[in-house]
Amino acid sequence: MNAPKISPISAGSCWSCKAATNGVAFCPNCGKIQPVFAQANYFELFALPRKLGIGMNDLEQEFLQQSWKLHPDNFVNASESEKETSLQRSSKLNDAHRVLRDPVARVEYLLEIEDMRKEGEHKQQAPPELLEEVFELNESLDELRDAKSAGADVTALRSKLKAAQQNFQTKLSEVDAELQTAAKQWDAAQDANAADADKKAIMQHLNELLNRRSYIRNLVDGVEKELSAGALDQPPSDLQRDLPGAGS
Repeated sequence: MNAPKISPISAGSCWSCKAATNGVAFCPNCGKIQPVFAQANYFELFALPRKLGIGMNDLEQEFLQQSWKLHPDNFVNASESEKETSLQRSSKLNDAHRVLRDPVARVEYLLEIEDMRKEGEHKQQAPPELLEEVFELNESLDELRDAKSAGADVTALRSKLKAAQQNFQTKLSEVDAELQTAAKQWDAAQDANAADADKKAIMQHLNELLNRRSYIRNLVDGVEKELSAGALDQPPSDLQRDLPGAGS
C-alpha cells in the first residue's frame, strides 16, 4: 500500500524497519501504520495550528481522507498489532473531529491543552450582574410550583417563565458573540507571535466566557425542563435547588 501523507506529530522510528517517521501515521519507508503518540493533540492530527478559526470544508475533507486511510478494513491481512493501531488512530481521529467541528468545544479543548482549563470544568457561580434576574427566576419557579400544587391556573406564570427563558437565551447569544470576538483575538495573537502574558490574558477571558456560557445554558435548559410536559408534577429540579436563595 502507498504511504499516505499525514503531517508530523512527534519524532519517532518505525517499529518495523526502524526508519525515521517524524510522527507520521505511516512509515515513509515501508508504509507500515505507526502508533499514535499519546501527546499528539487534536490540532496536530489535522495538521492545524493552535487557532480557533478553522475552515469547516477543509476539516471535513481532511477527516474523510484520513478516515479512509486509517479504516480497519484496510488492515484485514495485517498483524493484530496493526489492526489495533488502526482502531486506536481511527478512534482518536473521530474524537478530534467531533471536538474541532464544534466552536465551543474547540475553545474548551484549546484551553485544556494550554493548561488553562481542566477537562470537564464548568464553574457554576452566578455572574454578579445576573444575580437579581436569577433570584427572580427562582421566585417564578416557586410560584409556578405552588400554583400547580394548589390546582390554580398557571397560564400567566408559564408565560412569565417563557419570557425569562427568552431573556436568558438572548444573553446566551451575546456570550457566543463575545466568544467569537475573543477567538479572533487569540488567532491574531498567534499570528503576531504575541507575548505569553498577552496570550494568557486572552485565554483567561475565554475561560470566563465559557463559565458564563455554561451557567446561562443550564438556566435555559432548566427552565425548558420545568415547562415541558409532566415536569411540573415532579419534585424541585436541580436547577431550582442550585439557584441562589433556593430553599431559603
